Amino acid sequence: MSSTVEPGTETAGHTDNSIVIDADLEHVWRMTNDLASWPDLFTEYASIEILEQTETYFRFRLSMHPDENGTVWSWVSERTLDPATHTVRARRVEPGPFEFMDIFWSYEREGTGTRMRWVQDFRMRPQAPIDTEGMTRRIDGNSKIQMGIIKEKVEAAAGRAPEAAT
Repeated sequence: MSSTVEPGTETAGHTDNSIVIDADLEHVWRMTNDLASWPDLFTEYASIEILEQTETYFRFRLSMHPDENGTVWSWVSERTLDPATHTVRARRVEPGPFEFMDIFWSYEREGTGTRMRWVQDFRMRPQAPIDTEGMTRRIDGNSKIQMGIIKEKVEAAAGRAPEAAT
């Protein structure tokens, strides 16, 4: 996790997280790019509405579960898949409190599993309820949590769930 300062600009938030999932790359790719299943895959999303899609492009509205103040955050994003390179580029079309939010996902074989990586670059608006540094910490921490949950769910679906403690 870090925030970078680009010459001539305000501080931009940047996070880079990855996790190895004990499942075949194609299984991880299919499961994590099945947007309709995201409310079951991620614990933070309450719903998704696919607004437009092709084989490799999605425009969609995500809504989160209410926050501690009862606010339901919702936004429209675009997501473009590159199945040949197993990469995804996404951005918020309705950035809300962000000036911009760009996300890069990549998937690579690692041993018998798959390394899934999320790189997020963003900047908060001056009037946002949290500054860029604070949001960097929040996104970095939550990415680790969500990746761990996704790992468990994808591995369970692949028949590689962790053994129960005896």
